[in-house]
Amino acid sequence: MQVISTHEAESNLTHFLVSVEAGEEFVIARGLKPVARLVPFVAKPVGVRPKVGELASPPFDVSAALAPMTPEELKRWGL
Repeated sequence: MQVISTHEAESNLTHFLVSVEAGEEFVIARGLKPVARLVPFVAKPVGVRPKVGELASPPFDVSAALAPMTPEELKRWGL
């Protein structure tokens, strides 16, 4: 990764962008302090959103284990 000054980045931005498109990366420094990285842009894949009213996933079945507690179970839990 090559370090370039802010002045170089301003003066030759088009040149550096061509290099970045080819896969190179640059660190832009102000004096000796690195302040930014110039790297290729990687787009995030666009997910398919469901339409209004359309299911996003298949329906699921609530098991009997999640059914309401019986009065005896409620007493055991102090409820």
